[in-house]
Amino acid sequence: MEMARYILSILRTQLIIVFSWGFHSPVAMENGLRFLVDGRQHRGWVEVKYDEGADLFRVRTIKDGQVCKEETDVYLDCLVRVIDRMVETK
Repeated sequence: MEMARYILSILRTQLIIVFSWGFHSPVAMENGLRFLVDGRQHRGWVEVKYDEGADLFRVRTIKDGQVCKEETDVYLDCLVRVIDRMVETK
């Protein structure tokens, strides 16, 4: 739950970009956060998980239970940009 709040706080630093994804329905998960988006490139779930060992994030886009894209080793300061590329832009 703590990590979900932390990820939300990172996303809140760039609310205009996050709102452009159609961000809604955030759900806390073990060591991460999952939320729905309605972007140009992806409509479905985005899952952000923290990898404690690497001190980095993993981002997945999921549609109909299938992983569409995955980015590993995402740094904190790149998190919004990586999600935006996966959801909204190419």
